[in-house]
Amino acid sequence: MKVIQVVSRISDEASGPSYSVPRLCDTLGQLGADVHLHVLALAPQTPPTYQTHAHPSWRFLNRLGISPVMRRALRREASVADVIHSHALWMMPNIYPGWAVHGTACRLVLSPRGMLSAWALRRSVWKKRVMWYLGQRRALHASHCLHATADVEYREIRSAGLRAPVAIIPNGIDIPAAWKSNGAASGPRRLLFLSRINGKKGIDILLNAWQRIEPRFPEWQLHIVGTSDPPNYQAQMERLARSLGVRSVYFPGPAYGADKTRTYQQADLFVLPTHSENFGLAVSEALAHGLPAIVTKGAPWPGLEKHDCGWWIEQGVDSLVDCLQSALALSPEKLREKGRRGRQWMEKEFSWERSGRMMLEVYHWLIGGGAPPAWVQTN
Repeated sequence: MKVIQVVSRISDEASGPSYSVPRLCDTLGQLGADVHLHVLALAPQTPPTYQTHAHPSWRFLNRLGISPVMRRALRREASVADVIHSHALWMMPNIYPGWAVHGTACRLVLSPRGMLSAWALRRSVWKKRVMWYLGQRRALHASHCLHATADVEYREIRSAGLRAPVAIIPNGIDIPAAWKSNGAASGPRRLLFLSRINGKKGIDILLNAWQRIEPRFPEWQLHIVGTSDPPNYQAQMERLARSLGVRSVYFPGPAYGADKTRTYQQADLFVLPTHSENFGLAVSEALAHGLPAIVTKGAPWPGLEKHDCGWWIEQGVDSLVDCLQSALALSPEKLREKGRRGRQWMEKEFSWERSGRMMLEVYHWLIGGGAPPAWVQTN
């Protein structure tokens, strides 16, 4: 089976689609598929399980990702491939696959990656209207199957008026082979935010909540780790922290690879007060590293409470304050026990092999027909 994966860009940050799309490619390749990943240049080094094709794009209107070279390449691929799987929306690489499969036997799968949420649709409205009429509408409605990473994203897809079958398959997560109890051996305890530093993530809410509880928990520090997006947003949050008068807040910058692993291991508790996520990769990473998590209902993580490995709360300063007061008061042993349960949950249900096999079965069904897999919603 020849499978074409398409995503606009892959960055060194290795978060969101930059992590999940290459890992899906790698897993599908290990399972025997002939996988080709098409991206806009530049792309990181490719493992031997799949091939990467990096295409140049126009410097003019760079944010749209206009690449006639990619468009022509995908049209050629559609004539010989079984499946084209497109990831995300609102750039030309997310439109080209819909054009490419037209008039061919190639099946089109599209993963919105959270970009149909109400929060996301309220951002950059005019750009999205232009892209909708340029071809994003056609690509969505031409899809033979859509992919949601959670039930909440499935409901967002249906709310957008899309009636194609939807495969509900979570992103996988790499489980650290070596794991130890989290937290520093001595010294302050650490509350960790680790994600992109931008307006969607609710960092302003976190800082306002921290101002109210910091005096009650002098043994705790708040570490806000990540890449600023846009570049000046971290500076805005640092100014907000100073204006609020909080002291035990640190912005150490981004962490990748082994540095990211150490960052998780040095923390005692994870927090993500996000407005909107289709999955929330950082949540699964934290749980895989044995960290309990506090996550707002902008992310699809009700299992935190079901598996007793964290808290799933309403968005807002008051609800976050109430939750933090309860969580920070727990002993290190109680938090570590929650973290162990979270890691066990990730090992059982979020391995890349499991997610890859589920996706591969969807591809086989689209090509061969018959009854859909159990995780495909046709209503």
